[in-house]
Amino acid sequence: MPATLKPSTKVFTLNNGVEIPAVGLGTWRALDNDGYNAVSYALKHGYRHIDDAKLYENEEQVGKAINDSGIPRKELFVTTKLWNTDHKNVEAALDESLKKLGLEYVDLYLIHWPQNTDQEVDDPSKYEDYIDTWKELQRIYKEGKKVRAIGVANFTINKLEKLLNANGVDVVPAINQVETHPLLNHEKLIAYLKSKNIHLTAYSPFGSDKAPVLENKVVKEIAQKNGVDPGQLLVSWAVQRDTIVIPKSVTEKRILSNFETFTLSKEDFDALNELEGKEGTKRYNDTPFNNFDE
Repeated sequence: MPATLKPSTKVFTLNNGVEIPAVGLGTWRALDNDGYNAVSYALKHGYRHIDDAKLYENEEQVGKAINDSGIPRKELFVTTKLWNTDHKNVEAALDESLKKLGLEYVDLYLIHWPQNTDQEVDDPSKYEDYIDTWKELQRIYKEGKKVRAIGVANFTINKLEKLLNANGVDVVPAINQVETHPLLNHEKLIAYLKSKNIHLTAYSPFGSDKAPVLENKVVKEIAQKNGVDPGQLLVSWAVQRDTIVIPKSVTEKRILSNFETFTLSKEDFDALNELEGKEGTKRYNDTPFNNFDE
C-alpha cells in the first residue's frame, strides 16, 4: 500500500527556544537565477526554512527571493555561515552577509568549518583555533540583534568537546550541520549531540554530486515498496530520526517532492539505519582541510 505523503510541518525547538522547520531548502551551487528561482518556488510551495552560506556566492539572489516573497519575516527561518577566511572578522562578515541578503537578522549563523585561516584553505596543516571565533559569535548572539541562534558545521565530537570545555564558552551551539545519510548516519555523533541538547542538521542527504545515495539498491527497493521516490524516503528517514534536513535542488519537481514526507515502518526505518553497517561508510563531501575522526 502506498505511503501517505504530506508536506512537512514538523518543527523542532532549539536549545534556546527558537523553532526551526525540520525540512529546509539547501542552496549550495544554486547560482545566479537558479538561486532566486529555487528559493522563490520553494517559499511559494510551503518551505519556510532556507539554508545559505557566504561560500555559496548567492546570498543576494536568495535574499531577493525572500524579500520578494511577501512572506512575513517572522515566519521564515534563514541560515547563513561564516567562511574560513573570516574567523578573525566575524561581525564584519556577518554584516556583509546581512547586507547581501537584505535582512536585519538571520535566524541561525554557523561556523562553516572548524578551520581558521585568513587565506583560501588548501593546506591541511593550517592551524585550528575556533574557540575565539565562537566567543565572538557568543558576543554577537548575546546582543540579541543580528542572530537568533548560533551553531557550528562539520564539527566532530572531539572538536565539540574542545569547544564546550574552553574557558569563556558559555553558549552551547544550537546546531551542528554535517553530511548525513544512511551511508553516513552518525549514530555516535547524534547520541553525543542529544546529550548536549544540540540538534543535527543533515546536509547532502542524497550524497552530494549526482545524488549517489538515491541510486542505492536498498534505498530504491524501500522507496518502491512505499510508492515514494528515493528522495522522499531519505528526507522522511532524516526527520523520523529527529534530525533537521536540507535537501538542495533547483528543479521545481524535486523541490516539491523533497518537501513531502511520511512515516516509515519500523522495518524500513531499521533497514536504513543498518545500511552503513552492512555496506560501509561513504562520505561524499571530503575536503583537504578537516579531519572527520569523531
